[in-house]
Amino acid sequence: MASLYNAATLTCYLSEYEGFGLPLLESMACGTPVITTPLTSIPEVVGNCAIFVKDPINISEIALAMEKGIKDDVLREELRKKGLERVKNFSWQNCASETLERIIEIQ
Repeated sequence: MASLYNAATLTCYLSEYEGFGLPLLESMACGTPVITTPLTSIPEVVGNCAIFVKDPINISEIALAMEKGIKDDVLREELRKKGLERVKNFSWQNCASETLERIIEIQ
């Protein structure tokens, strides 16, 4: 998957239901900006590091977001840099530690 993310100009991930959004982090970790929705947990994952499409089934809105992401080199570079910084907030070690803390708290 990393090869695909690295070769991509953008990642479009327009989920209407998402438990976490790992593909978004994978994309950002590869320096590939994302187009996504402000639904479910996605905004918590990407923060302000994405182009948001309000309606994930609105073809015109998706097309405009893709056009913007492809044509606007400055925006794409800004999102790339922000995404690389954002992913530093997430790690499997942190996930395991925080999960263990919550388990201990409820026992």
